[in-house]
Amino acid sequence: MTPRSIEVNARSFTAQPRPGQCLRTYLRELGWHGVKKGCDAGDCGACTVHLDGVPVHSCLLPAYRALGHRVTTIEGLAPDVGEPHPVQRAFLGAQGFQCGFCTAGMIMTVAALDAEQRQDLGRALKGNLCRCTGYRAIEDAVNGLTHVEHSGPGDQVGRNLPAPAGPQVVTGAARFTLDAAVDGLTHLKLLRSPYAHARITAIDTSAAVAVPGVLAVFTHEDAPEKLYSTARHEDPHDDPADTRLFDDVVRFVGQRVAAVLADSVAAAEEGCRRLVVDYEVLPAVFDPEEAMAPGAPTLHPGKGAEQRIAAAERNIAVEVHGEVGDVEAGFAAADAVYEHTFVSHRVQHAHLETHASISRLDETGRLDVRTSSQVPFLTRGALCDLFDRPEPTVRVHCGRVGGGFGAKQEMLTEDLVALATLRTGRPVQLEFTRQEQFTATTTRHPTTVQIKVGARRDGTLTAMRLRVVSNTGAYGNHAAAMFHSCHEAVSVYRCPNKKVDGYAVYTNTMPAGAYRGYGLSQTIFAVESAMDELARALGIDPTAFRQRNVIGPTDPMIAHSTEPEDVEIGSYGLDQCLALVDAALHRGDRTAPGPGWLVGQGIALAMIDTVPPHGHRSRARISLRADGGYELAVGTAEFGNGTSTVHRQLAASVLGTSVDRIRLRQADTDVVAYDTGAFGSTGIVVAGLAATRAAQALRDQLIVAAAARTNLDPSACELDGDAVRCGGVRLPLADLAQGGWEAAGEGACDGTPRSVAFNVHGFRVAVHPGTGEIRIMQSVHAADAGRVVNPMQCRGQVEGGVAQALGAAMYESMVLDETGRVTTETFRNYHVPAFGDVPRTEVHFADTVDRLGPLGAKSMSESPFNPVAPALANAVRDATGIRFGTLPLSRDRVCLSLAAGAEVPPAHTAGRHPHE
Repeated sequence: MTPRSIEVNARSFTAQPRPGQCLRTYLRELGWHGVKKGCDAGDCGACTVHLDGVPVHSCLLPAYRALGHRVTTIEGLAPDVGEPHPVQRAFLGAQGFQCGFCTAGMIMTVAALDAEQRQDLGRALKGNLCRCTGYRAIEDAVNGLTHVEHSGPGDQVGRNLPAPAGPQVVTGAARFTLDAAVDGLTHLKLLRSPYAHARITAIDTSAAVAVPGVLAVFTHEDAPEKLYSTARHEDPHDDPADTRLFDDVVRFVGQRVAAVLADSVAAAEEGCRRLVVDYEVLPAVFDPEEAMAPGAPTLHPGKGAEQRIAAAERNIAVEVHGEVGDVEAGFAAADAVYEHTFVSHRVQHAHLETHASISRLDETGRLDVRTSSQVPFLTRGALCDLFDRPEPTVRVHCGRVGGGFGAKQEMLTEDLVALATLRTGRPVQLEFTRQEQFTATTTRHPTTVQIKVGARRDGTLTAMRLRVVSNTGAYGNHAAAMFHSCHEAVSVYRCPNKKVDGYAVYTNTMPAGAYRGYGLSQTIFAVESAMDELARALGIDPTAFRQRNVIGPTDPMIAHSTEPEDVEIGSYGLDQCLALVDAALHRGDRTAPGPGWLVGQGIALAMIDTVPPHGHRSRARISLRADGGYELAVGTAEFGNGTSTVHRQLAASVLGTSVDRIRLRQADTDVVAYDTGAFGSTGIVVAGLAATRAAQALRDQLIVAAAARTNLDPSACELDGDAVRCGGVRLPLADLAQGGWEAAGEGACDGTPRSVAFNVHGFRVAVHPGTGEIRIMQSVHAADAGRVVNPMQCRGQVEGGVAQALGAAMYESMVLDETGRVTTETFRNYHVPAFGDVPRTEVHFADTVDRLGPLGAKSMSESPFNPVAPALANAVRDATGIRFGTLPLSRDRVCLSLAAGAEVPPAHTAGRHPHE
């Protein structure tokens, strides 16, 4: 190594860094793709490498400072080629990852810790974020705990089998969206609106195209006239068609105005800076109540029923109304009535891999799009429709996806790269910055719920009324979540009189979209808080009050209509979940952490449909390979949801084999059959059912073929690992596969009928009245996931959901200023939970078997999020005597409320609410 070279993983590189180039981009350009980009600000740790043995964030280190030094990336961590480093083995044994995007950086940090640092992991790991796991599995990995079991033939359901991509994830070999080498790659960057509402009157591109390296500029004059939704659902009519690829009217600060294509990111960015845009600034409205009022600025004038907008003149994208029974009579019959308004704020998904896509034309002229998406097939359909291309001319495929949580159920980059490639014929890459993720993608819907509930003295509910106002932002992508949010939170309770009025309202703020829990967490926060207050008013234990009023296994699920639906109770474990949490809280330690601390406990419950409404389809195929193994093809994308593991376990259980004999192909519209996508927790219950049925079909074929070979009745034959046993004869599957015989089974699921899953969370907290600090003393969660296919993995989904929900409940909050601009643009001023923020959660599973799900399983990816905020608010109420109706429960809000003796009302600024 010379002073003018950099040693990377024991190899010397003499390529000189460009002026201003950071070490992260330098390493990735050399092909070390285990170094990830999560923030480019030193906040997330995904880019961690060792510089002379010391962990550093390579996005902050100028590459020239590594000249003459040794750099080690995740690919070079192991001292012996082919043998993993002890920390890599530990992460495999504990399965200390989910999507895996943060894992390389996390392992590099852990590998450098000394014994003393390992005693304070909250401090030692404060520079590495994980959005998926909830950190418990990471802590177990650091402490050398092993959870995985070895695969073997037989029933694979209920076993802690490892993720198939685990070895690639922990060594940096897993390939995410941008970990691909493309010859002649060009780069797209976007100019975004500085105004919340404006008409573009002119765009001067001359200075931009004069920048060396700039290849093209795209504006609304280059965009298709067709209107669409960025949201992706099986039925495209679920969402308003209110969006144009580039529009001459911008409706939020951060909306795309134009795109510059160049041969480098730097040239594209400079081209954007040189675009000159003339705007006619229009009146803007930021509050949904004001947006519905007469005289408010109209965001989408001239659009209406044809675009599936409920009432454009009142800025209402979607509305829901319904009543069963007589609500006023129900309140008149009540001995106790509680009424309050609950406010849930805007939250970012904060997946560490930002939205990104690469498009190119293949050798036949087909459009090929590699993207970070939960919905490759729906994205292909949207691109074909938008650009008038037949489906065979478009391929959409995913590498490993670095988190999603609903945000990647949108088409936010694919349409742009497709436009650029189709216009220029060049391969194009678009990668959002972290700032763009915060300011120009989607968020959870800010929601206000006015609730009134009544009950008799014996605790029997008599009436429920909800008015739900959801801020959908500038566009109605996923405004239809209103139907979801107004359903399960209400239908989980038996009550003869219910009324719901819901509005998803346009405002000049960044669009809201699908977010873990899909609108339910906001209404559940209101309903479960109100139920707690009603129980207190009646002097009834909150758990007993719920047990008295929740639906039973044979009760109808009625929200605001008696119209029949395709939702059934496939298994019922809500009673077990309530009992498990109640028992855990009773045996917990109630000792205050010190003088002056206030201690309390609270619970909340949640029910969720296991499949979204209006259909969700999947087709799977499994075939016998020539070597006697299997190949399973499923369309679902893997983004930390664990479907890759579960699908193999389901198929292996049916085929009587081990999962290591099943090779998986997925998330590529060219090589697998149709799948609506990985959202709404459908990976197990829809794609998993399709995979199970495909395996059953193949099993039957193999048994029939083996019976014919041995001249026995099929009833005398059964699969046995790598063979079919027929009487006393064991016929190897590899022998059956000889002679050109192709054996394959296909299975399908259309997502109906749908079952329901249940979750209950409980907290014991201590609150310090002088500082407003909430200290979680005990966290316990019980889930009815049916027959749990992989307990280790399912527990990880619960823990990750709880951690994400705690962040939203306690401190995560997107802040907009008086002009509608997002001011929380980085991880540094948006508090994503770090290791030291997240308590260990005690997780329990109900003992149920769902008659609708594959081999008795139910979904459990998004539902753990839903009961966390109300359970926390109920515990804080128990400790302090104050009902907090506005999230998050930040220290300042709690402290000021305790000092005032009541919750501090949300301040108003320029007609806007701070939660927006």
